Amino acid sequence: MDADTLIESGRIEPDNGKGKMEKREKIVIDAKGIYYRELNEKIRDAIYNLKCKEIHLNNVNGQRYIGDGIEAKVTIVINGVPGNDLAAFMNGPTIIVNDNAQDAVGNTMNNGKVIVKGHSSDVIGYGMRGGKIFIKGDVGYRVGIHMKAYKNTVPYIICGGRAGDFLGEYMAGGVLAVLGLDENDNRPLTGDYLGTGMHGGVIYIRGEVDERTLGKEVGIVDFTEKDMQEFGKILKEYADDLDLDFDEIMSKPFTKIVPISHRPYGKLYSY
Repeated sequence: MDADTLIESGRIEPDNGKGKMEKREKIVIDAKGIYYRELNEKIRDAIYNLKCKEIHLNNVNGQRYIGDGIEAKVTIVINGVPGNDLAAFMNGPTIIVNDNAQDAVGNTMNNGKVIVKGHSSDVIGYGMRGGKIFIKGDVGYRVGIHMKAYKNTVPYIICGGRAGDFLGEYMAGGVLAVLGLDENDNRPLTGDYLGTGMHGGVIYIRGEVDERTLGKEVGIVDFTEKDMQEFGKILKEYADDLDLDFDEIMSKPFTKIVPISHRPYGKLYSY
C-alpha cells in the first residue's frame, strides 16, 4: 500500500502488515461520516506519530476544530467545507481549503497560513497574533477583531471579495485588506462601523471608502510608496497562492485606514 492510498472510512490502514503504522510523507483520509473528534484525533496521530508532512482530507462536511493547536510544519488540504474554529490556536501548519469555510477561522492563531479558495463567514482571525489568512471570496461580520502584533510578529488577513460590518473592530495590530476583485459586484466593499475601536495596525481597501462607514477612532491617510513595497510583498504571495493576477490587483488605488487614537476609550477609565 503506497503513501497515496485512500484511507477508507477515515481509518488509517497499517502499512507494514503487522498492524503498526509507519512513517509516511503523505496521507489521504476520507472524512465522510466521521465525527469531528475522531477526525481530529486521526489528524494529530498522522502528524505526531507518523510524522506526516502532508494530509489530504476528503469529503469534509462541517467537522470543527481542524488544525487547532497544531505546532508542526505540515500541510493540510481540505476538500469540502470545514466547520467552525478552523486553525484556532494554530502555530505553524499550512491549511488549504478547496471550498468555503465557516465561522472563526484562525481564532487566536499564532503562526502558519490558511488559504480559503471560496468564501468564509464571521469572526475570522479573532485575536489573531501571527500568520496569514488568505480568502479568495467574501467574508462576513467582525473580521479581524482584536488582532494584535508583537515586534516582528505581524498577522495578515486578506479578503478578495467583500466584508461585512465591524471589520477590524478593536484591532490592535496587524494588517487587514479587502480587495473587491469582482468588478461586476456592485455591493459596498465593506459594511458599517469600519475600524470601530481600532487602536493599532492598518486596514487597506482596494478602492474608495465612504467615510460615513468609518468608526470615529480611525481616519484615512495617504497610501505611500513604502506601503506599496511592504504590502505589495504580501499581496504577491496572496496572488500566487490563489492563482490570481498580481498586476491586476495592483492596478487600482488603495485606501489606507489607520487609528487616530491609541487609547480610544481612555477617558472612560480616567477620573
